[in-house]
Amino acid sequence: MPSVEEGQLRKQIAGGELQGLFVVAGEEKYLVRRLAQQLRKKAGGESFPEFNQQDFTNDSSLDSIADAAQALPFFAQRKCVAVADFDVESKSAQELDKLYELWELSPETTTLVFWYPTLLFDGKKSAKWRKFLKNAEKQGIVVFCQRRSALELQRMLLREAEKNGCVLSRQNAARLVEYAGPDVTALRQEMEKLCAFALGSGQGEITGEMVETLVSKTTETTVFLMANALVAGEYEKAYGLLEQLFAQNEEPLSILGALSASYVDMVRVRAALESGGTAQDAARYGDYKGREFRLRNAQRAARNLTQGALRKSLHLLLEADLALKGSRLDGRIILDELVAKLLLASREEPV
Repeated sequence: MPSVEEGQLRKQIAGGELQGLFVVAGEEKYLVRRLAQQLRKKAGGESFPEFNQQDFTNDSSLDSIADAAQALPFFAQRKCVAVADFDVESKSAQELDKLYELWELSPETTTLVFWYPTLLFDGKKSAKWRKFLKNAEKQGIVVFCQRRSALELQRMLLREAEKNGCVLSRQNAARLVEYAGPDVTALRQEMEKLCAFALGSGQGEITGEMVETLVSKTTETTVFLMANALVAGEYEKAYGLLEQLFAQNEEPLSILGALSASYVDMVRVRAALESGGTAQDAARYGDYKGREFRLRNAQRAARNLTQGALRKSLHLLLEADLALKGSRLDGRIILDELVAKLLLASREEPV
């Protein structure tokens, strides 16, 4: 069977159609964990879970997995054998051949679930992964949980707020996604915290001030705010955000990488606009799923920079990258100097 959508798998789980093999993977790990949990619970049943719901990891031997898969369910119609983060790159050709044989010979009473709560892989670049997925689609069902778009994440937050008896505006939902990032688990945790605070204060409404004060901003978000301050020439704000990143013990290379990404966003957006398109057209040049706000931010920021200033800024970022990787200077000194140079570059006037 070919790959299916998450919704299709949920319908199969609800209908009890759980015979054979299931592979659940993808970028959105919250959905991977939730679907795998539903599969394991439904296929294993509630009777004697210690016998009918057996869990393995990448470190488990294939012999032990095979023995569990071949064993009949204990006083139940079916059992579930689940394997987490099975990494084909760490297996020999002989082990993988044994795995594919297991898939073919497993009894109908066993549901096999290979799920990936942490491991990410590219099924297009690796011959081993391509063969794994090809065999999985032949023997069962493959589901890839894709990262949600920013709009889908905002809708999820609005539903979560309503379910918890809170009021959340679309504007604040968008800001929450921008600050906390596209990870569903992180967003749900922030939503739980905000609802608890809003209800505890007797308001019931999650205000912009609450989002601004209580939501933990990702490193990426903090660096984006710093980039906006740099192109706007806001000296104190830029250095304040840099100090905040150092206080959080962020690595200089990680800070520089996120800062460089902000300027690359500006280049892509400017190119899209100059070609007669929109800022969102720049998404074709990178992965912005769930981070569409980056392109809107880049469009606003790029208005403050001339083409020459943007080109010079990229050169400065490259110099800083080479200095961090090849110099014995303290990374903090290099980034302090970079911020000063980027602030000067932002003041360049059109020729």
